[in-house]
Amino acid sequence: MAAGLAAAVFAGPACANLAYVSNEKDNTMSVVDTATMQVVKTVPVGQRPRGITISHDGKFIYLCASDDDTIQVIDATTFEIVGTLPSGPDPELFVLSPDGKTLYVANENDNLVTAIDVESKEVTAEIPVGVEPEGMGVSPDGKTMVNTSETTSMAHFIDTETHEVTDNVLVDTRPRFAEFKPDGSQVWVSAEVGGTVSVIDNKTRQVVKKIDFAIPGLRSEAIQPVGICITADGKKAYVALGPANQVAVINTDTYEVEKYVLVGQRVWHLAFTPDQKTLITTNGNSNDITFIDVATDEPVQSVTVGQQPWGVVVSPN
Repeated sequence: MAAGLAAAVFAGPACANLAYVSNEKDNTMSVVDTATMQVVKTVPVGQRPRGITISHDGKFIYLCASDDDTIQVIDATTFEIVGTLPSGPDPELFVLSPDGKTLYVANENDNLVTAIDVESKEVTAEIPVGVEPEGMGVSPDGKTMVNTSETTSMAHFIDTETHEVTDNVLVDTRPRFAEFKPDGSQVWVSAEVGGTVSVIDNKTRQVVKKIDFAIPGLRSEAIQPVGICITADGKKAYVALGPANQVAVINTDTYEVEKYVLVGQRVWHLAFTPDQKTLITTNGNSNDITFIDVATDEPVQSVTVGQQPWGVVVSPN
């Protein structure tokens, strides 16, 4: 049945978008048809896959094989590993520049951000940052990249032309993720242990708001913000709350939490489908992903994938 579904999915240009999920524990990548909400293929990959993204033309998937100290390049048609990129030690998260030419990688073990030219497969810069870098975000114009360092509790603003750190912004404990608003005016940084999201003005490099979370029946320490997605119109932000098993829906004008959406256990990262009608969450401890209807902010279906799903990306149109 899986083979038949795969054939249907790959048959032609009118096919549905595919979601790619990195499964940290069993060293696989799940390929999920977003229309049928079914796994159509399981691909063996490197050791401890975490960060995952896709080239802007949809031809290649980039995956952090953290325990192999490399980034694998996977053909999005054949699912063959067709190359590697020199990531530096223990790559965890990365972000692809808007022009698709540079991959910026957080190297947790040596406190560096590595810039890689995707075409030449060469390292173009190694940028010293704080202790245990993880979160990676890039502005829509490609001029500014933000890295978060977990132990230093900072967001580091980096000029992508000079590769210099221009600003260091203190946030709450263990920042995990950085996401720019589509207009580039702000960057949102989640703090897993601090339990907040810091909203940073991209011009002044000042925190303009700290968003807190409160869920009835849950202790505050169980609410651990990690992944963030902001809608293309900039009106809503979604924040994965880790072991709280919920996704917060936030009004970006008022910074108020409008809703909590119950998903799987230890929700970690998020990705929209290209039409932004659906949000997909990875739920590490329940070994599944959840599809959320963005119009209603209601969960639609959960789908079992591999062991400890970590990252997710969806193919572009």
